Amino acid sequence: MTENTAILNGQEIRFEPGDTILTAADRLGIDIPTLCHDPRLKPAGACRTCLVEVKKRPKLAPACATALTPGMEIVTQNERIDRHVRTLLAMYLTDHAVSGENSLISEQGTGNKLIDLARAYDAPLDWPSLDNIRKGRPTDVNPYVAFQPEKCIACARCTRYCAEVESVSAITMAERGSRTTVFTADGRSLMDTTCELCGGCIDTCPTGAMTEKKPLVSQVDSLKELEKVRTTCNYCGVGCQMDLNVDPDGNNGRGKVVKVTSPPPGTTTNDGNLCVKGRFAYDFIDHTERLTTPLVRGEDGQLHEATWDEAYRRAAEGLIKVSAQHGPNALGFVSSSRCTMEENYLMQKMSRAVFHTNNVHQCAAT
Repeated sequence: MTENTAILNGQEIRFEPGDTILTAADRLGIDIPTLCHDPRLKPAGACRTCLVEVKKRPKLAPACATALTPGMEIVTQNERIDRHVRTLLAMYLTDHAVSGENSLISEQGTGNKLIDLARAYDAPLDWPSLDNIRKGRPTDVNPYVAFQPEKCIACARCTRYCAEVESVSAITMAERGSRTTVFTADGRSLMDTTCELCGGCIDTCPTGAMTEKKPLVSQVDSLKELEKVRTTCNYCGVGCQMDLNVDPDGNNGRGKVVKVTSPPPGTTTNDGNLCVKGRFAYDFIDHTERLTTPLVRGEDGQLHEATWDEAYRRAAEGLIKVSAQHGPNALGFVSSSRCTMEENYLMQKMSRAVFHTNNVHQCAAT
């Protein structure tokens, strides 16, 4: 055996200094269950779901927080490990708001990994449930993020994400023991903290304790299969990738975007992160106040409905008139980040190629 090699499930592997058992297993496609782990965060070893056997060590070791050393021999699955995982998941479920098979459904945020693992490991679901004594913040008036303390397992992924990725530390872990819960300073609303309402806490939460308030989400049957459509956010020039979650039965069968989720960390340029606009500003697509008919101003100074041909003609006449009287640089073209990239391209094409001016802008600056 050479330097910087170890044995994982009987297979010799090479590793780099600082690699953990979990990162090495991921590279080999070996699945180790986790709840508190997020590749964007420093390992915490808090949930103990990823415990594995290491030769010559009497106790199981957390794969996410155990660095590989030369000659280490690891086993990731056997009867002892599976028994530990089943028991641990069952204990978590006694403190999780689950009662009856009908409650074992995915959450309206990004899913419930605890329930998914309980099913995969056939964890006992009939253990007595405990009265949850965790407390949440008083009614929070923020429009996007909700906290359900009865579903929290105190893994601290949300607070670690807030501190390590967003660097705002708007939320923290408060209280002690079984009362440990997610809280803000003085129990304030997220609107009164440094929170940027990015929704990263929702994205990283493994149990749905951090979830969405958006009404379009709660209208969807939790068991319904949503179609995910990968797209590029247009709200700024970064080019973040995001997944539009579409209810195929919405809008009378034409499909309706009911929420936005981020791709898994490490798969896109934005590493699974989104801002408040990218994650929550999607309801304009089907907003009741959206204009669906062109309006032109009449001689009375008021806006009146018109045909598309009439609207195009009036706009063209106005642009040509200003350009002829004052020159092309008297014109300015402003587009919207809510348009598609192709529509924004056509706007700048009309500005530069048709009217010969560079006075064109779009709020995303793309």
